[in-house]
Amino acid sequence: MRDLAARLRRLPPSLGPVRLIGVDGHAGSGKSTFAGQLAAALDGAPVLHLDDIASHEQLFDWTDRLMAQVVGPLARGESGHYTPYDWRARAFGAPRPLPAAPVILLEGVGAGRRELRPHLARLLWMELPREESWARGRLRDGAEQREFWDGWVEAERAHFAADPSYPHADLLVTQTPVGYEVLPGPGSTPGPDQAVTLSDGPSPMW
Repeated sequence: MRDLAARLRRLPPSLGPVRLIGVDGHAGSGKSTFAGQLAAALDGAPVLHLDDIASHEQLFDWTDRLMAQVVGPLARGESGHYTPYDWRARAFGAPRPLPAAPVILLEGVGAGRRELRPHLARLLWMELPREESWARGRLRDGAEQREFWDGWVEAERAHFAADPSYPHADLLVTQTPVGYEVLPGPGSTPGPDQAVTLSDGPSPMW
């Protein structure tokens, strides 16, 4: 994980002074856990969870809000301020600051959507089949969220059918019993930050 963090730090800024790293994948694929560990390896880099941007009424139609609250200010070198959504109260909360840190992780389904890709320094995709991801998510959230999950699955299918992230992923991340395996993705291009992952030797493990 430290090696991956070091490589991300060396990337040129992609959004004002920020290296914005997208972590995308199906719901339940382990994005939040991975992003938390990567943020720790980046000395506490901020993590913006797209669950805080989306809402019941706008599961995926949140691009304008993200652009206005976060992307625009960061592009100007200013702090962003977003209003996190409370999924139980069904209401947005008080604004939270998002400073223009050297690296910011953007984690959630849709982090690699077409409107955001021009602002990403790298797009990472969590490699876990959608049916397995959704089963993990349902188990995590319990019976009380069954109805929500039924609606979510259909919405996620529609989103990725219209705007797939996977073909544009620079790196593919797979959880293993001993950590994570990180490999070049379908959207990767050779560069200094991928010198190890593109080698002929064993796949790197973080």
